[in-house]
Amino acid sequence: MTTVRQDAWTQDEDLFLSEVVLRYIREGGTQLTAFEEVGRKLSRTSAACGFRWNSFVRKQYKQAIELAKKQRKELKKDGALAKTTPADINVTQENNKTDQSLSLSDVIQYLQNYEQTEDEQQSLKKQNQVLQTKLAKLEAENNSLFKEKRDVEHQLELVKEDYKALIGIMDRARKMMMLQDEDEGKVRFQMERNGSLERVE
Repeated sequence: MTTVRQDAWTQDEDLFLSEVVLRYIREGGTQLTAFEEVGRKLSRTSAACGFRWNSFVRKQYKQAIELAKKQRKELKKDGALAKTTPADINVTQENNKTDQSLSLSDVIQYLQNYEQTEDEQQSLKKQNQVLQTKLAKLEAENNSLFKEKRDVEHQLELVKEDYKALIGIMDRARKMMMLQDEDEGKVRFQMERNGSLERVE
């Protein structure tokens, strides 16, 4: 029975651990299996190998891990291509041809539409300029109307004040006439509904 080592890791052991794990990543295996293989060869537990990989070694091989993952994807594609028959390959090539011709016609149609949209953009720019001019005129007209409204409101306030003053004068005149009627008894006046005074015989 082999004894489980617990001493410090050497550079060679770190290198061996990284090589095995990267190989498993490339070939589509799990890291756990890689740790078990390294543990058997180095007389360490798979948990110790996993801890060493995650805590120290993995940080030094980030780019290598990404490369191994890419290689694994390429290997999967190659494996899928090996399973396809020559008839499948012909069908895919024909589909690619039709896709290319469709994409070319799409490009031509896009360019034609692009010319039309450019003309539309020019006409829209002209319409936008016309509308901006109209808007500026309407804003100027709105400002002048606002000033006129303010002037009319001011004049209305003045008329109201004059009207109040006139009513006050008429009230005083009526009271004076009534007093004269009481004092002299000769001349009598009567206030009409419209506010005017009329002499009563």
